[in-house]
Amino acid sequence: MQGNGCGQPYRHVVSGTVTGRYEVPDCPEWAHRAVFYQIYPQSFYDSNGDGIGDLQGIIQKLDYVKSLGADAIWINPFFESPFNDAGYDISDYYRVAPRYGTNEDARMLFEEAHKRGIKVLFDFVASYTSIEHEWFRESCRQEKNRYSNWYIWTDGTWAPVPEEQKDRFIQGYARRDGQFMRNFYWSQPALNYGYEHPDPAFPWQLPTDHPDVLAMREEMKNVVRYWMDLGADGFRADMAGALVKSTRYRGNSQFYANKASGTQKFWQEVREILDREYPGSFMVAEWSHPKSAIEGGFHADFYHWFSGFNDLFQKESWRILNGLSEGHSFFDAEGKGNITDFLAGYMEQYEAVKGKGFVCIPVGNHDIARINNNRSAKELEMIFAFSITLPGMPFIYYGNEIGMRQLHGLPHVEGAYKPRAGARTPMQWKKGPNAGFSAAPAEKLYLPVDPADDYPNVEEQEKDPGSLLNRVRKLISLRKRYKALSSHAEFVPLYAVENGYPFIYARAADEEAILVVLNPSGQERKAEFTSNLEIAGRKLIAGEEIRMESDGNSRISVIVPPITYAIYIMNTRRRS
Repeated sequence: MQGNGCGQPYRHVVSGTVTGRYEVPDCPEWAHRAVFYQIYPQSFYDSNGDGIGDLQGIIQKLDYVKSLGADAIWINPFFESPFNDAGYDISDYYRVAPRYGTNEDARMLFEEAHKRGIKVLFDFVASYTSIEHEWFRESCRQEKNRYSNWYIWTDGTWAPVPEEQKDRFIQGYARRDGQFMRNFYWSQPALNYGYEHPDPAFPWQLPTDHPDVLAMREEMKNVVRYWMDLGADGFRADMAGALVKSTRYRGNSQFYANKASGTQKFWQEVREILDREYPGSFMVAEWSHPKSAIEGGFHADFYHWFSGFNDLFQKESWRILNGLSEGHSFFDAEGKGNITDFLAGYMEQYEAVKGKGFVCIPVGNHDIARINNNRSAKELEMIFAFSITLPGMPFIYYGNEIGMRQLHGLPHVEGAYKPRAGARTPMQWKKGPNAGFSAAPAEKLYLPVDPADDYPNVEEQEKDPGSLLNRVRKLISLRKRYKALSSHAEFVPLYAVENGYPFIYARAADEEAILVVLNPSGQERKAEFTSNLEIAGRKLIAGEEIRMESDGNSRISVIVPPITYAIYIMNTRRRS
């Protein structure tokens, strides 16, 4: 791989050698080629007609998840909550919220998923609770008790706080004299994992080895054990880097800069529990700094809260939703995006964790706009081709596999500010009332369904061999079939030019090599690159055939039609 000669790597990549060499991280074997499916429980399937999805609804749709080719599901929080933040404000870690069912329903879900060969990850919200959690209610008392220090409180209502954190402290709430720190919304008080470097100017900052801090941490480990004992196969950790606090970090450090060893130590301890007591389980972080997350014991990290991710899919979304001038996404037909902004940051993290863990690039989730924000089925298919052929594990957000649209102008429901609400609407199963999601009156639905007459739905796409749903299934099947598409297989960018198209890369494992060519732009594009790949004998396995020529040595040229991708099995020349 080459830089541009000016100290800016991945701004002008036009060559690469494919070796087929790789390292396998310490990871459950089932995850090596796994595809994950994210389910937002409120909106997946309503089994009892109350307008809100539930665990029995998920059970009833497990065969669909299996038919998609998914190996595991990640379910957003289904615990008891006042739902000021869609269930991320937990009031009881040990109890399923009544609107979703019971703990027995959760046990049944794990059991039924396992019968189908599907793993289940729960959403572990470890950094904060709801203000309605019993721990916090006790912590609010004037009288000292075991929970007094389980949350971060100042030692007085008017006690000074770090200047850069003033907006994170809530005054005037409790009977005790003090302010509490919020972690996200004001109603989500931060659990007290201690401070990495307590500042003597703020005596309320407890060290990480304070007995009360350690007691709270042990209880959080018990939460993990409870759901693993019930049958879960691991978890996704919400805001995983935001546990131990440090006054040395500024801004949104829970995602970017927080490499605090104290936070990593907690997760390492959790990983030790899983490895010892629940072998084969899986941990994925919402940290967006894979190097920190993998060092902290996670198998994988989502890499999406960074600018390069927006360069892939999201810049148009922000302009459409909020009228903001955010530039251009690479995966848009206007052809004004820049893949190198993504690649520069991604490769830094990929190289840092290669052989140790995985970088996961989601193409959607409950916090960001759906990828179908004025995109055609052909454009959506290419995004899936990109996601499924990258290293790490693909995570498919429910409904994206059928091209559900980002809806606009919806009310804010349970903390769903833009673009959240429009990405959390009911799954569209079939034509008919409420798109087959619920038997409830439309006005009782958690969120409204797509009002358009032509809304995409599972039933119709099942019948169409050329539908997006069936094309996604075929792409997923490739991942199962080819070792070169496993999570740990070699990844070699071959052509990535600043403000240019296409994007070309190879995946390889041993003697098997796969070439991926992506041109999301609406114009024909040409590219030349140098590689030890042989174009003779190539075999197209997905996408459309493109014109490809070689000078008989190592120079390869391609001409890629508009909005076209191609995936080939390739041969390689003798490797050094």
